[in-house]
Amino acid sequence: MTDLDLIDRKIVAELMLDATLPIAQIADRAGLSQTPCWKRIQKLEANGVLTGRVALADPSLLGFGLTVFVAIEASDHSAEWRARFAKATDAIPEIMEVYRMAGEIDYLLRIAVADMMAFDRLYKRLTDAVPIKNVTSHFSMERMKFTTAYPVDTLSR
Repeated sequence: MTDLDLIDRKIVAELMLDATLPIAQIADRAGLSQTPCWKRIQKLEANGVLTGRVALADPSLLGFGLTVFVAIEASDHSAEWRARFAKATDAIPEIMEVYRMAGEIDYLLRIAVADMMAFDRLYKRLTDAVPIKNVTSHFSMERMKFTTAYPVDTLSR
């Protein structure tokens, strides 16, 4: 972990839970006044610890009722194949996350689509774009826990 002191970790933890908090509240919770708190936030952003501030939305209320986790086994492990795969996944906005994995699968994708027909269209688009040895899809029935906040230690010095 980057060398963050307790105050920095408290600031990061607060922002991960609610980036709309006023600086005054974040400063109070971190034990600072507003100006030093704002300067720390700017430094955390400049150092890449804080990478963005976003609003989280309910996917089902936006028309994305189906979440699919797709395991990909590559047909090739060359730099050219990886570049084509990255380009293909970047071009499909419904692919929310892509992880290169160690173990039995090469890549794991999190996909958000409206329904099975939309997933089928995405599947065809992806498999037409790049040769894939094996694709295994897992369909989420219920999102039981979801967070974007990492469990940062805000107690230890």
